[in-house]
Amino acid sequence: MCDRNEQLGRPFTRREFLKVSAVAGIGLASAPKLFSADSTPGEIPVRELGKTGVKVSAVGLGGYHIGIPDEQESIRMIRSAIDRGITFMDNCWDYHNGKSEIYMGKALRDGYRDKVFLMSKIDGHTKEAAAKQIEESLKRLQTDRIDLMQFHEVIRDTDPDKIFGEGGSAEAMLEAKKAGKIRFFGFTGHKDPAIHLKCLRVAAEKQFPFDAVQMPLNVMDAHFRSFEKQVLPELVKNRIGVLGMKPLGSGAIVRNGGVTAIECLHYAMSLPTSTVITGCDTMKILDQAVEAGRTFKPMTREQITALLGRTREPAQEGQLERFKTSTQFDGTTHNPHWLG
Repeated sequence: MCDRNEQLGRPFTRREFLKVSAVAGIGLASAPKLFSADSTPGEIPVRELGKTGVKVSAVGLGGYHIGIPDEQESIRMIRSAIDRGITFMDNCWDYHNGKSEIYMGKALRDGYRDKVFLMSKIDGHTKEAAAKQIEESLKRLQTDRIDLMQFHEVIRDTDPDKIFGEGGSAEAMLEAKKAGKIRFFGFTGHKDPAIHLKCLRVAAEKQFPFDAVQMPLNVMDAHFRSFEKQVLPELVKNRIGVLGMKPLGSGAIVRNGGVTAIECLHYAMSLPTSTVITGCDTMKILDQAVEAGRTFKPMTREQITALLGRTREPAQEGQLERFKTSTQFDGTTHNPHWLG
């Protein structure tokens, strides 16, 4: 699959990308190379994952929602996504008590594993807990390597200190990479940009090499406690892969924000994201994600201004981003034993 701007049938021009980059306050010179001169109309674009040298689909398949259907339907959806050009697979050790990883592991049999970039996450903050969770993820996913393993739910100000402290989970990650079980490192969080910035700072002090970072990027985030405005420029400057998540806010943005799902996905894809991870629990929703990828072209400054104007009021106080303002979506808050 080739890098491309699908509808235009050509790569981004300098002017087009400058318009997109300006929204996040990012200069073109520091922005990642998202598209090459090659283009293949009718397919989902692929983009570079930071400075890893790996290319992934601009739309990623969310791991949580894939654990909602029954096993056979989940396998059918995962393989359908791959067959239609979605190569980035999201997952996590704790999703549905491991069911999401089990389903995905079965779906990636019969040659599908080598067609995807496989990511999962662990919750453990101690070396012991993290090492155990890494092994369990490998077993469930039926693989000897996970392309990207991430520290999950870095949502408390104390989390980075625990992860990178003596006997912390970073030690288990480094050992797993040395053993060839992990290729790249990342972390996720959905609470506050300040915590992301602290995690990046602590990791740099410890000389821990983050290859990717996952965070909410959507039309509401632009107005409230914004990862786009505060964290995205840092990732682009340091050529760290940008994994956008919650583009639809678990559906709340579409239901109450006056925007369509395709608009939400195209907005997140118009930012300098390596991939935009979206949850799909039915074939209909998967079709929507594929369509968003196939019909994508970068939004103009005028289109973005108009879209953000429509979302400004419903975005106030984070009422459509409850993952920022409540503990409703905080798995490790409700299950502190996962941290170790």
